[in-house]
Amino acid sequence: MIDEPKEDPAKKMRKLIGSNSPLTRLPKKNEQDDVKNDASPPKKVLTSTNRPTQISNPTPASKSTVKPASPAGASPKPANKSSIFGPRFWTIASVISLTINGITLLALLITAFVLLRNGLGVSALLNMGNSLLGGLYTNFEKMDRASIQTNVVVDTTIPVQFDLQLNQQTNVVLSQDVTITNALVTVNTGGLNISRANTTIVLPQGTTLPVVLNLVVPVDTTVPVTLNVPVNIPLNQTELHEPFTGLQDVVRPFYCMINSNAVNLNGEPICR
Repeated sequence: MIDEPKEDPAKKMRKLIGSNSPLTRLPKKNEQDDVKNDASPPKKVLTSTNRPTQISNPTPASKSTVKPASPAGASPKPANKSSIFGPRFWTIASVISLTINGITLLALLITAFVLLRNGLGVSALLNMGNSLLGGLYTNFEKMDRASIQTNVVVDTTIPVQFDLQLNQQTNVVLSQDVTITNALVTVNTGGLNISRANTTIVLPQGTTLPVVLNLVVPVDTTVPVTLNVPVNIPLNQTELHEPFTGLQDVVRPFYCMINSNAVNLNGEPICR
């Protein structure tokens, strides 16, 4: 029999360690442990022949980004609403801002074109502003100093109901003949003298008699009233005074910017 050559035990050990290294089966803690393992010096293992053998660190497994699977039956996490709302909000705000800026720029260009076309300079614009603001301020001041003057016509009927007390002497005229019986009459003539004799007297129609009236007369009637009442209401004494002065205060700063020597209706300076 031919004896097979005996394989070196060190080579057998290296083959076993190189093919099925127990280090490759150990769980990795984190990337720092992998870096430490890579930087650690090679370990020495004694073989059966007491010869040191270097065992190189196994090649670290490639890093994977596989996420752990969610447990069965678990609902998926909702998307972050703020991450969706934020870009949309800024997009809409940017569009609105650009639109407003575009409109403003277009208005300025149109205004400049109109001014250049009509040949209006800075002095002409200042005169226009002075006339416009001065007219507004002056008219607001006049409105505050104005008054409402008119005639109010009153045409109505007023009910009248009261008791009239009469106690006075007056003369009455008989509208017909009046007979007075058992009247005491005294007659003194040249041949006949009668003193307080009972007789019957007839007072003819149209006789005027002095009498004293003492009675209460109830009055219940209606009286027509037609009046022309003149009215004069100063506006600075009404609730319109505050709005008119407020309008003057609004116009005053711009008016003073153009004309610092502006005066009111009394000739007093308004820019102080």
